[in-house]
Amino acid sequence: MLYWAEGSKSRNSVKLANSDRDLVAFFCRFLRESLGVQDGDIRLCLNVYLDNGLTIGEIEHDWLTALGLPRSCLRKHTLNSKPTSSSGLKKNKLPYGVATVRVQSTELVQHIYGAIQEYADFDNPGWLD
Repeated sequence: MLYWAEGSKSRNSVKLANSDRDLVAFFCRFLRESLGVQDGDIRLCLNVYLDNGLTIGEIEHDWLTALGLPRSCLRKHTLNSKPTSSSGLKKNKLPYGVATVRVQSTELVQHIYGAIQEYADFDNPGWLD
């Protein structure tokens, strides 16, 4: 159900983005324990602002520790100097940014879509093509 609300609706990869470390860690645990995903198959990208007193290294370390992932899972990040939408007024709103975890697997995403439809008792044929 978490994936239904927060996950990408891609056909070929399981992808979830959020700023809540506990939520993303729970999703990683689900991937490992329920779907058998190995850490080496999980990719982690960050979208962060660097005007919050933290370095990218500190932010990466925080996310990797929270998610229990090795550094080899890191991919290219999106780095922003300050939020243009708020003219920089909302400092430290998301000091560790937003993490996106992704597993490239059509089979896994189709499995999740099928489970959602089974639990919620509806059919969405577009998800299962």
